[in-house]
Amino acid sequence: MRLTILATALLAPSLAFAAGGESPTPPTTNTTVQCKDGKVWDVKVEACVDARESSLDDDTRYQAVRELAYAGRYDEAQKVLAAMSDQNDDRVLTYLGFTHRKMGNSTLGMAFYDQALETNPDNLLARSYMGQAFVEAGDMQLARAQLTEIRTRGGRGTWAEVSLRMAIDSGTGYSY
Repeated sequence: MRLTILATALLAPSLAFAAGGESPTPPTTNTTVQCKDGKVWDVKVEACVDARESSLDDDTRYQAVRELAYAGRYDEAQKVLAAMSDQNDDRVLTYLGFTHRKMGNSTLGMAFYDQALETNPDNLLARSYMGQAFVEAGDMQLARAQLTEIRTRGGRGTWAEVSLRMAIDSGTGYSY
């Protein structure tokens, strides 16, 4: 059953992005290949630039955050998050939660997930990451409650749902 769900997510990328979900494909660009210290690859100038560079938009910064977080470069992801124009955006709050949790501060991470969900209760990625934190803490009941919320909010078949379900089944979370 798990293989069927994962295969569906891998073969149907449009489902993986539905309702705010993330792709199961690891993001890799020149941001993680060439840039250091929280800099972001700017395709327009073909160089690494400071994350606060005005030519970058928040979507570009968000993709860099996602990529850096996947690569385990959490402190650099936080530098890019600090450059986002709206610090109360639920995407920013979600990745602040994720990076703090992965850096060992689960309490602060959960507080950011709570803020993200207060801002946008339909943020499936925040629900998935929160559920994975519950899995890591051994609280399967709360993890399953987040899985139910994801499904109820239209997230069936998204990476958010698949990764949380796999975390519940295996007892471990994912890197992004």
